[in-house]
Amino acid sequence: MHVLVVHNRYASAQPSGENKVVDQEVALLREAGHRVETFERRSDDIAARSLAGKAALPLLVPWNPAVRRELAARLRTERVDVVHVHNVFPLLSPAVLAACADAGVPAVATLHNYNQVCAPGTLQRGGRPCTECVGATPLPAVRHGCYRGSRLATVPLAVSLSVNRRRWWSGVERFFCISAAQRDVLAGAGMPSERLAVKHNFVPDPDARRTGRGEHLLFLGRLAEAKGLRLLMTAWDAIAAEGGVGVPLVIAGAGPLEREVAAWAASRDDVRYVGLCDTAACRAAIARSVAVVAPSTWLETFGLVVVEAMAAGVPAVAAAHGAFVELVEEEVTGLLHRPGEPGSLAACLRRITADPARNRAMGRAARLRYERDFSPAVGLERLEEGYRAAIAARSGGGDGPPPVTDDSTGSRRGHPRERDGGRR
Repeated sequence: MHVLVVHNRYASAQPSGENKVVDQEVALLREAGHRVETFERRSDDIAARSLAGKAALPLLVPWNPAVRRELAARLRTERVDVVHVHNVFPLLSPAVLAACADAGVPAVATLHNYNQVCAPGTLQRGGRPCTECVGATPLPAVRHGCYRGSRLATVPLAVSLSVNRRRWWSGVERFFCISAAQRDVLAGAGMPSERLAVKHNFVPDPDARRTGRGEHLLFLGRLAEAKGLRLLMTAWDAIAAEGGVGVPLVIAGAGPLEREVAAWAASRDDVRYVGLCDTAACRAAIARSVAVVAPSTWLETFGLVVVEAMAAGVPAVAAAHGAFVELVEEEVTGLLHRPGEPGSLAACLRRITADPARNRAMGRAARLRYERDFSPAVGLERLEEGYRAAIAARSGGGDGPPPVTDDSTGSRRGHPRERDGGRR
């Protein structure tokens, strides 16, 4: 298949699981013999814009007409079979869907968060789960300033969510939800359930796997409130006050809490903050772990670090909500703590380190679960199935939804294969 991947890359200064997933999927498809190209924008490029360009950026969040023209022209020229949309904020916009309709090319979209029903995409406000906008208008998000604590910054996202809701729901043949938990939330919010398919992210088989007991507990990810950093620090303080667990805590990553985390780590000898690490260093750190810790306070749509730990034969301690409850099998591949409760997190960290034999058994079970559900072979199969279904639905050869109509005339625009009688 000829696949065009559409993605607005997140800023490189902070770790992005989404960027990583996109890159890994592109590489996987190419290795399998598919022709894969990209249509990208980079958030890093915003800094180079003029003052006028930066001021105009919020106006382009709901709709970027230049992107529509550019992408439609490319699709007509290159005869793409399917477009795979990932992130479109802030430089692409949902105009990419109109471009697909203009050129008659079916689109699939991976939903990496909850942007379809929540302006900031987190289903969280003030450090707590929030569903006030789910199934309703996004006005509460503006009122509370849910994106970056700013009402002004939230407005473009709220406008985009409101005016593009129908475009998303009718312009995408297949949505890839990265967990069943995410799919259930979105279907409950009114998204067309027949278009929602669960396709977990896959993880490449790492070079490094754990061979011994492990040297440390590891937090690896964005240093943000929603990832549970303050919860973890509180739990670790309680553990230290009772004598510790015999291994240090290693924190790797970058984000808005970086200074706070670095200062906290510098004040004690049982915590190491190592900053932002490259892929090889991350894999090595995971393989040396007693367990990875994922105490997120928001409803994670997936939890990539947990599956990366599985691949290395390492168990996880994670919050018992969101996708974690389908990734972590309690007492089999790891432990689940009560969300938002430092005492419960501390108890799980003590348990995961107290019995090395049991910990190793959890690690072996985690590796088996990875091989069954999250390997590249499984990921490729599910990607190809989704693409074939989208192409068949758009061409009228499947049981999928009807084709998207042209905005201005309501007429169907055929796929290039239909226009030339199916010849390639």
